[in-house]
Amino acid sequence: MGRVVVLGSLNVDLVARVDHHARPGETVLAQGRLERHAGGKGGNQAVAAAGAGAEVAFVGAVGDDDGGLAYLARLQRRGVDVRGVRVLRGEPTGQAWITVDDEGENAIVVVPGANASDHALESLDRLGPGDVLLLQLEVPLGVVADAARRASAAGARVVLNAAPYAALPHDVVALADPLVVNEHEALALADSDLVPTSVLVTFGGEGCTWDGERHDSVPVPAQEVVDTTGAGDAFCGALAAALADGASRAEAVRRASEAGAAAVRHQGAQRDARL
Repeated sequence: MGRVVVLGSLNVDLVARVDHHARPGETVLAQGRLERHAGGKGGNQAVAAAGAGAEVAFVGAVGDDDGGLAYLARLQRRGVDVRGVRVLRGEPTGQAWITVDDEGENAIVVVPGANASDHALESLDRLGPGDVLLLQLEVPLGVVADAARRASAAGARVVLNAAPYAALPHDVVALADPLVVNEHEALALADSDLVPTSVLVTFGGEGCTWDGERHDSVPVPAQEVVDTTGAGDAFCGALAAALADGASRAEAVRRASEAGAAAVRHQGAQRDARL
């Protein structure tokens, strides 16, 4: 079984529940107290991969503040190797301001903080055949591109979650196996001149397609949906773990779908994620 190395963001999520999302110019009162959770696509996916049984290492950055140090301790408790995480003096840890409505749908504003820094990529030097590098786009695109090229040259598999969507160099998109996008990101990809070698499109409760082959989701009754914030990240983390374990496409998607279904049943992007 190979390792999963996640290069990505670590955010402190500030979560408020509302009965409906504010429209432009509208003020909405939150229900209950503001909560502080561990989040960021990179952190979410790393925890999901570790929860799926993979050996996981993280490459990223936090500030030298209370939230960042608490996050590192949390990752270590979850079995994630954090030696590749830089602690930046005087820089704030990334934050995400999240509102979740009564239907479990979310709206998110991300303030990058330390995630916007250049990352030390020396931690990727141990990547090799059988390993999986899992990437998202909440860190500088140049860092993502360099990491993907380095991993591919070392024989590792690159799984790239193109979220939030941004245009990447053609060669980087072609290295991804697969490029993971949701249906909205897939539309943006279709409008670009980028040509992925392998693309996996997720449709929430409607399942996903991988290079056109349809895969069903794991059904979740509407009354059991608490928060959709981390479903996509849980899917990607479990997918990477399965691929590092040598699973077939069908088996990897099955495990990823189960993780995504479990994620919508609890509040926050990670289970028991309060910092």
